[in-house]
Amino acid sequence: MDIEPFALERWLAEHEHGAAVNLGDSGVRPLDADRFDTDPGTLGYVVPTNGDPDLRERVADRYDRGADEVLLTCGTQEANLLAVLATLDPSSHAVCVTPTYQSLYSLPAAVADVTRVELAAPEWTLDPDAVAEAIEPNTDLIVLNNPNNPTGKIHPEETVEACYDLAAAADAYLLADEVYRPLAAPDERVEPVASMGPHGISTCGLSKGWGLPGLRFGWLAGPPEVVSAAWAWKDYTTIAPPAFGQHVARQALDRETELLSENREHVRRNRDLLGEFAAEYGLDWHLPAGATGFLTVPDAFDSGEAFARALVDDGVVVVPGETFGRPGYVRVGFGAERETLREGLDRMATVIGGERGP
Repeated sequence: MDIEPFALERWLAEHEHGAAVNLGDSGVRPLDADRFDTDPGTLGYVVPTNGDPDLRERVADRYDRGADEVLLTCGTQEANLLAVLATLDPSSHAVCVTPTYQSLYSLPAAVADVTRVELAAPEWTLDPDAVAEAIEPNTDLIVLNNPNNPTGKIHPEETVEACYDLAAAADAYLLADEVYRPLAAPDERVEPVASMGPHGISTCGLSKGWGLPGLRFGWLAGPPEVVSAAWAWKDYTTIAPPAFGQHVARQALDRETELLSENREHVRRNRDLLGEFAAEYGLDWHLPAGATGFLTVPDAFDSGEAFARALVDDGVVVVPGETFGRPGYVRVGFGAERETLREGLDRMATVIGGERGP
């Protein structure tokens, strides 16, 4: 395997530590640990290593699947890695929808040949016909995330179903990273891909929407042959999900309605605040469903990186669009605490104003 550097993560590693204001994160602000019982008892081995059966069954119910069709993982990132390893080999081909979180195309590209299908700005629409054209005789996987990172676009159900049908017709799988799905309003949510049939694989976790990134708790749901192959790979990665993560995850799922309602309202209010800022300074964006806005760059800057570096100089971290292959944009995380977002926008206004002159 030859994996390319993870541009977004390296940017954040270089700039977010010690920044005065971090708007580079893509999830809702983390919940305080004291809202949960954090004593799991003895920190022994997790057996079975695919995760506690009762907890797997609770997750499986979301997809109308059984416990053996769910694998508990160390975050959604591991779930995506295992899904790729379980479905692709060097003779395979994958179709990946971009822009997206880099691992959703770099991981497949480290194993197999990849063709990218680009979303169409400014509404970031996905054309199923373009996916169909990209499919080859050896296509084994189609990959998207919904809602999309960085744009926040929710691909409508008919679009996702069309992609599922294309995967099924090609005897391939459709993998959907659905980690932002909990932040979408209930009437906006699309049916999970793993619920669509035997060719659907869903990955998710408790980081972005739940505000529990430090748990590193996620899952993969899909057909038995994929889950079994993913579990075989997991023996060589993290072996088992963390006991602590499972302990808190049970409590979070018990309080799902409360926690997600709180987080959605927090994100909605912050999205409105960022929307007012974007309108004031003439920055375009697609109204997002997640916790990130993909904003166009002010006229005074010739690239997303130039704008992002100017902001870093003023103590604010955002993510340049170059890390998503879109240099005319920056990704702004608005899931932070409200006062943090306000301070960050004030500093952004200063940078924009300073560049525009009096």
